[in-house]
Amino acid sequence: MEPLADRLALVRSSVADAVREAGRADGDVTTIVVTKFHPASLVRELAALGVVDVGENRQQEAVEKAAELADLGLRWHFIGQLQSKKTRSVLRFATAIHSLDRPSLVTALGSALQSPVDAASGVTTIDAFIQLNLTDDPARGGVNPADLETFAESVLATDRIRLRGLMAVAPIDADPRRAFAGVRALGERLTALAPGATGLSMGMSGDYREAVLEGATHLRIGTAITGNRPVAG
Repeated sequence: MEPLADRLALVRSSVADAVREAGRADGDVTTIVVTKFHPASLVRELAALGVVDVGENRQQEAVEKAAELADLGLRWHFIGQLQSKKTRSVLRFATAIHSLDRPSLVTALGSALQSPVDAASGVTTIDAFIQLNLTDDPARGGVNPADLETFAESVLATDRIRLRGLMAVAPIDADPRRAFAGVRALGERLTALAPGATGLSMGMSGDYREAVLEGATHLRIGTAITGNRPVAG
């Protein structure tokens, strides 16, 4: 396997090529390196290579890594499904939450942001993305696109949540570019309600080029950079 630095350089180069192909400006796209199941030592290596944005899926793992690596000044993105009862914990380290997917989570997040214990830790606002469900399976996390405006209005009405845009995963059996084009159209619907919510968090290791070509602002890339994940303990 290629060294970590080489994998990171290859992805950075490929992202830059896609940005140019799309006729977009340098700096339009933030690459979040997803480090689920990888040790804090690997995140420290990534930071030494210039990585600032790190993504985690699991609350407890993220809390531990963020505490161990607090000296690095990283921006932590929580991208996994979040239990309402875990919001206070996530707010202690996260720069952004990419997985708003149900009204109860919005309510819990709004309440936690108003809490004195969270205010004491310095976290009183949070960037957030609405996660979309692009499948026909209601058991999958995410908001049904038909319910986007209603859900977005509930987020906008919740004090201290800064709605930044949409997050989505292309279905396994779908053409990713077509899926991302659909997300882009939904993003235009969202900005009619929230002009500042222009972010599109979409694109992973296997489809980030297609995501960039359809306007992604945040890529969530794991194995293409970090290598295969260790077996979960």
